[in-house]
Amino acid sequence: QVQLVESGGGLVQPGGSLRLACETSGFTPDDHAIGWFRQAPGKEREFVSCISTFEESIIYADSVKGRFDISIDEATSTVYLQMNELYPEDTAVYYCAADSPRTYHLHGCPTYVTGYVDWGQGTQVTVSS
Repeated sequence: QVQLVESGGGLVQPGGSLRLACETSGFTPDDHAIGWFRQAPGKEREFVSCISTFEESIIYADSVKGRFDISIDEATSTVYLQMNELYPEDTAVYYCAADSPRTYHLHGCPTYVTGYVDWGQGTQVTVSS
């Protein structure tokens, strides 16, 4: 059974950092694209970053490029999102998601919600002074 469980969210001041973790089970992350998305109140879910080991692809949204870093710990099957220089507009519920196994995409790991089939429950990130 595929499971993704996010953790690491919380309250942080502007300019601060957080590291989110997406613990996976029931599948091999190396065979999937893993994406991070976020959803703020009243807004649509938006792409943040994705990683695909077998496609050799890492993509970031323009809004987080240079501030966020995605990585995979293969030993623990955990995908991390290191978030630095956080702004209030980064406040949202953050979700990780996995696509179908060994699916090749034209432009690397998918940057759209419909590219993923399994989702975690989300973790709240609040950036406020």
